[in-house]
Amino acid sequence: MPPTVRELMTETILTAFQPDKAKGVDTIVQFIFTGAQASNWYVVVKDQKCESVEGLHPDPKMTMTVDSEDYIKIANGELDATMAFMKGKVKVSGDMGVALGMGKYFVFGK
Repeated sequence: MPPTVRELMTETILTAFQPDKAKGVDTIVQFIFTGAQASNWYVVVKDQKCESVEGLHPDPKMTMTVDSEDYIKIANGELDATMAFMKGKVKVSGDMGVALGMGKYFVFGK
């Protein structure tokens, strides 16, 4: 059974985080999940640590909007994040550099 968004945001994201690849990163990413498991989460990456919090952050550097089922597929390696973005399944607003950098310090689907 695939994980839930809650499991991804509280457990999987922490094991996917690569602190050695996040040197100098100081960012906040807002996730807006739509669909069956609609919810809001934000992730703070700072001092080579990662914290995931349910809710809305007042000032994220980047916001990612994605259907919850598509995000689960991305996290499981069933859907390529870049292809999902190109097909409009993932919408990003704010600092695109943050979105590009996330692939370096988060490894999903392995």
